[in-house]
Amino acid sequence: MRQPRIAITFDENTSTGGARYEAAKGFFLGVSNAGGLQFGIPYIHEVVPVVLNEFDGVVSVGGRFAYPDDWYIAGESSKAPPSERFEVERAIVEGFLERDKPILGICAGMRMLACLNGCRLTADLRTFFPSANEHDKRDYLHAIEIVPEAHLAKIIGKARIEVNTFHREAIAQLSPHVLGTAYAEDGIVEAVVIISKSFAIGLQWHQELFSDVDHPGNAIFRSLVEAAS
Repeated sequence: MRQPRIAITFDENTSTGGARYEAAKGFFLGVSNAGGLQFGIPYIHEVVPVVLNEFDGVVSVGGRFAYPDDWYIAGESSKAPPSERFEVERAIVEGFLERDKPILGICAGMRMLACLNGCRLTADLRTFFPSANEHDKRDYLHAIEIVPEAHLAKIIGKARIEVNTFHREAIAQLSPHVLGTAYAEDGIVEAVVIISKSFAIGLQWHQELFSDVDHPGNAIFRSLVEAAS
């Protein structure tokens, strides 16, 4: 049986000049453990049609780079540096949405998925949500509540799990096309699903950092590969 081919977009070192691609091994391990065949995707426009036509699923990974100003609530804009990643990744995610192929967005990938479907961001969640808890500390864990009966709840099989948190930006406004499926205790959106698609899931947390341990969220990688089969 042919292994599903999963495209994994590279991140880049925007904080030190953007001269290098970066790829956390956990993304590749998570997909591999789930039975998928993994391929890293560079920021070359010519690869977009190849990815759209020859890959069965895509993982849009985390990173810190600027989105367009109109993806933010009025009066805000990104504090992150620009990246050539944006246009290539946008074309890939839009193409997968149009074809209704499976998509998993993680951190920045979730925000890409959400904003392409009408959501809006805040560039600084602690300013927009003054009562928010810690969300920008790599080794910090916090609980999230998964919405009952949501697709994510069925995948993970639990109503409450602990996740990591490493982000400054957050979804400030959900659109009618996007359902929030998990929330932190302070109300920050932690997961979304695109309502009209068969598998288009976004996670605010970094599930790839759990890929080498026994964590209930790793079922999401398995679900992605199953959807791509």
